Amino acid sequence: MVILHTAIAIVGIVALIIKGKLDPVIALIIGALYLGLATGVGFTETLGAITLGFGDIMAEVGLLIGFGVLIGSLLHEMGAFRKMVTLLVDGVGGRRLPYALTAAMSTVFPSIYVDVQVVLASPVVRSAGPQIGRRGLPLMAGALGTGIFSGYVFVVPGLAAVSIAGLMGIPLGTWILYGIVLGPLTAILTTFVFSLILRSRYWTPDLDEQDEETSEARDDEAPAARRPMPPLIVCLLPILVPLVMIGGGAFAQLFGVAHDAIAFIGDANLALFVGLIGAYLLARRTLGVEGSNEAMGKGFRTTGEILLITGIGGSLGAVIAETGLDAILAGLFTADAGAPVVLSILLAWAIAALLHLAIGSVSVAAIAAAGIIAPVLGSIDVSPIVIGLAVASGSMFALQVNSNFFWMFKSLIGLSTQGALKTLTMVTSIASVVSLPLVLVLGFIA
Repeated sequence: MVILHTAIAIVGIVALIIKGKLDPVIALIIGALYLGLATGVGFTETLGAITLGFGDIMAEVGLLIGFGVLIGSLLHEMGAFRKMVTLLVDGVGGRRLPYALTAAMSTVFPSIYVDVQVVLASPVVRSAGPQIGRRGLPLMAGALGTGIFSGYVFVVPGLAAVSIAGLMGIPLGTWILYGIVLGPLTAILTTFVFSLILRSRYWTPDLDEQDEETSEARDDEAPAARRPMPPLIVCLLPILVPLVMIGGGAFAQLFGVAHDAIAFIGDANLALFVGLIGAYLLARRTLGVEGSNEAMGKGFRTTGEILLITGIGGSLGAVIAETGLDAILAGLFTADAGAPVVLSILLAWAIAALLHLAIGSVSVAAIAAAGIIAPVLGSIDVSPIVIGLAVASGSMFALQVNSNFFWMFKSLIGLSTQGALKTLTMVTSIASVVSLPLVLVLGFIA
């Protein structure tokens, strides 16, 4: 009955979000309440699990998410990311531009929200696409889509990556070591595969492209800087320095070097706070007091929404843990079928992929899947980082019409609905499938 009620809770959450147009926060709480009461956890215990689950995940990733969003908001308002895109266009040739764009989106840009990423980069896609050739627009659009979401799920400080790591108790330094390789590698391989598909009659410009007013919604444009912006490498230091600090701590741990000072410097919370201080000082110099405070205000508004849904994802996971489902799922994940590692990874991938297909939100699917699987990690004979990466891989499978991002992508780039399905839905499906074998290989060596 636990499995049945868990399935009802998950399907109910999905139905409330899709059919009932309910906010994911409300839907997740309703699902958690139903699950706890229906499985006999008890009134007080259910509420306790929801509260403690929220608090536990906030302790893990609350500051990380808050600092990361604020860094991205400050750098965005300064125009740092726009300058980077411009340099990409000027610095590489047409044939290499899709790969340069997708590599940049999957490594540096995860520090800002996905919708802001597509607003910033869509002018590059539209202007550079025709210069590449007849299939240039879909190739650039595909490179943009796969770069955004490969970074979002695999690369810190992408929201999905940080959330999965926090929910599953994976050290952020460990995640960085794997994600910084897996994210851009997935994006580049996907762009290459998609370029091969475009060599066929797959793309029909008359049906797949649509001339729309795409560049007028520019509320997210950065305000004019009051002083000249520093060199790009200086602007990116608030991102690069924290990654070096966290990565350095992870490498020290890997090689058995233990010292309080090293642990202090490599702590993810401290590293991102250092990045935030750097971004704020740069913003104060470039935008002035008023401009930097406005950027911080935008970041605070965004942070609240992200923290709430992430915390409630932890609440759902805590209720699931109280139901005893962990023992049942542990049996599935450790089933003696000749290849338990492969089965465990495929199960984690499939849970996240199904949730994404149903819900339409990469972050909600990733958070929900991580919350479901986290209680059974101790019973799975696979490294938690591998299961976490499998969840990340599955959570971006086939982004399509039930996603708000899908319609923003379509409009900003100038595609028909069919064209958006042929680009964004196709490349996120390819990226999810392409990254799965890479995760499977890691399952045997991590």
